[in-house]
Amino acid sequence: MEFLDVVYGRRMCRSFDASALERAIVDRLLLAAQRAPAAGNTQGWQFLVLDDPDAVARYWDATLPETRRARFPWPGLLRAPVLVVPCADASAYVSRYGEDDKAQRVAASGSEKVALASSAAAWTVPYWMVDTAMATMTLLLGAVDAGLGACFFGQFEHEAAVRAAFDIPAALQPIGTVALGRPDHADRSSRSARQRPRPPLDQVVHRGRWGSADR
Repeated sequence: MEFLDVVYGRRMCRSFDASALERAIVDRLLLAAQRAPAAGNTQGWQFLVLDDPDAVARYWDATLPETRRARFPWPGLLRAPVLVVPCADASAYVSRYGEDDKAQRVAASGSEKVALASSAAAWTVPYWMVDTAMATMTLLLGAVDAGLGACFFGQFEHEAAVRAAFDIPAALQPIGTVALGRPDHADRSSRSARQRPRPPLDQVVHRGRWGSADR
């Protein structure tokens, strides 16, 4: 597909058919996700891949108990054959910025260099979250290019249950979950009842200074 066709064609798919995805397809998408940009080329992301029915069922048991499923508005989401949980690793960035090439960089003061290499709390922007989100977006776009459906959704109050169910290390921060599979085009219930338009550029672009716009 042409790049802009992929971008404009991306939608959150909330209904899948239950057919399995070949592991080679999933691995190809994950390899593409690894090409996302990363501060210091740290690549501080990890992917928990649930691609067998028992693991997928265990995920939904942890996050959507049977008592809630009858009221769940997107039952087709539960048919996704693959779930990917991207996780951000803050410690990788602290370690990376203590390496020689980063310690010698001229863009930061000496105290900042020491701080970034000493604690995640010293980072005013958590780039491990930014970079993992960019890798996740690459995964979503790759799914479109492969003719698949994908949906990113948050874990919210179920994060602890997901951690426990799959032994996610405490040092890693799950940022959500991506469902992957072939879309069920016949299921119209997955479409949002309210289409929210994109704002025009002059409402979100500020050229030269805040609030400016082309006249």
